[in-house]
Parts: sequence; C-alpha cells; structure tokens
Amino acid sequence: MSRVLFAGTPDFALPCLEALVESGYQVVAVLTQPDRVGAKNKVTPPPVKVMAQAYGIPVLQYAKVRAEGVDAIRALEPDVMVTAAYGQIISQEIIDIPRCGVVNVHGSLLPALRGASPIQQAVLDGMEKTGVTIMRTALAVDSGDIILQKEIAVDPEETAGELFDRMAVLGAVALIEALPKVLDGTAVYTPQNHADATFCKMLKKEDGVLDWGRTVWEIRCHVRGMNPWPSAYTTVAGKLFKVWKVAEYDRVVAAPVGTVCIANAKEGVVVQAKDGRVALLEVQPEGSRRMSGKEYMVGHSLKVGEVLQ
Repeated sequence: MSRVLFAGTPDFALPCLEALVESGYQVVAVLTQPDRVGAKNKVTPPPVKVMAQAYGIPVLQYAKVRAEGVDAIRALEPDVMVTAAYGQIISQEIIDIPRCGVVNVHGSLLPALRGASPIQQAVLDGMEKTGVTIMRTALAVDSGDIILQKEIAVDPEETAGELFDRMAVLGAVALIEALPKVLDGTAVYTPQNHADATFCKMLKKEDGVLDWGRTVWEIRCHVRGMNPWPSAYTTVAGKLFKVWKVAEYDRVVAAPVGTVCIANAKEGVVVQAKDGRVALLEVQPEGSRRMSGKEYMVGHSLKVGEVLQ
C-alpha cells in the first residue's frame, strides 16, 4: 500500500483528502497550517485538520515547514507527497524526500494563473473556462511539469465561492486519476511553456473596493469574483456597503460614475458605471443582513444623485 503524505489547509483540499482515504491509500500524516487565533482568543483549526482527526490521521502543523518539518517528514518515509492549497512554499530538501516526488493540485489550467488565487482570478477576468492541473512540484511556484489537466466551464453568473466548490471536487477526481501513474512510473510529465505563464496574487481585504469607473461587465465580474471573500463593497453615507449581486440595468450613460440613478422600493438601487447602469440586486449595509436592493430601499433613505465611493 502506497504511503501518502498529504498537505492542505482550506476547504478546497477536503475532497482530495477524502478521495485518498476512500481510494485505499495509506495517508501516513496530514501537514496543515497552524490553528488560527481569532476574536476573543478563539482558536480555529484548519478544515483539513478537522477532517484528518476524524479519520484518525496524525496531523503536523508548522509555522515554517521548511525550517521545522524536514526531519518529521523524512521519518514518515512517504512514497509520494500530495499538496492542495497548503499555503506554504516547500523547500527542495522536502521535495526530494518522497520516492515519487511531490504532486500538487492547482486550481487553473497551468501555465495560466499561477499563484494564490487562481479560482477567484478566473471569475474576475470573466473567463469562460478554467480547470485543474495535477503537476509535479518544482521549487519555483506552480512551475512544475504537468501530469494531467481537466477543464471546467465557468457559468456567467457563478461566484468564486460556487466555482471553488466545483473545482475542489474536480481536483479530487483528477488526483485519483493521475496518482497511480505517478506511483507506478507511467506518468507523462509535460514541461510548461513558461513564456505563456500568467500570475495572480493573494487577495486582500482592500481588493474588494468597487470601482464604479469600470464597465458594467467588469463590475459584474468583480462582484462575482469577490464573493464570498473579501466581498465587493463601497460606502454609503460613510459606512461600509457590501454588494453581493448585480446585473446590467441598461446601456444609458446619464450621470457621473458612481451616481445613484434610481433608488426606490419598486426598482431597487441602480448606479452609473462607465458604459451603462448597474442594478444592485443583493446588498448588505453595515451592521445588517443581506437583502435585495428593493428591500433595502424600504427602510433606507438613499437618494438619487448621491455618489457612492
């Protein structure tokens, strides 16, 4: 039975870990990020840790695996290491430990969208298709040889969170298809064309700010791509105003960008963009719940002519 060391942290990695266990692989340990300490000193373990403990799999957590985890990983004698959204860069010393190397599950069709947020970026860019890549890990981030790729269509109304869930399942399917070939030596490794590589950064809270000077299409992609985190947002009367869903209202350009063009309980809230007007279908004022734009106007006094920042 092949010995697998699995490294992953968020929900995206869960289907891969589950698939490895259910397919009969011996997962000798799970490597994941340290627990987080949040508000009121509440400690939150990574989702992968919770699943590993439910399966009775030993869990390893290091702030810097390259500095702290080498000896423990070597002692496990893994045949292969599988990584899926682990969240740390591993060293060449670690890459060289498993007999069959390190295999990564990445949420894009490499060499496109190397980096930390490929699923969100696919939505932000308005891509019609994306996919997952099973690759042999190399020292440079997401630069290793491709073993297997699977495409998936992106629905034009799909949020990053919804695509994230579908991609996680697809990643598990691709992993279980590719892993036997890695272990028996029959896998074909195809080098990436590095000249075609594109990159995406780790998202920050400030990336959610809505720019009303963009096109209607760009704003729609932005709102979808920032859902669920960090969320797309603007300000109303100096307070945070999250926007969860929008649609094109029409192609009229009748006011400066960011201007509220319609604000009533019958039609909801409509805001001027660069090349047309955007209907705010679902919003969330600061300190309140999510609601429709029409529902928002029942109890709030947003006025035509106000400018959202």
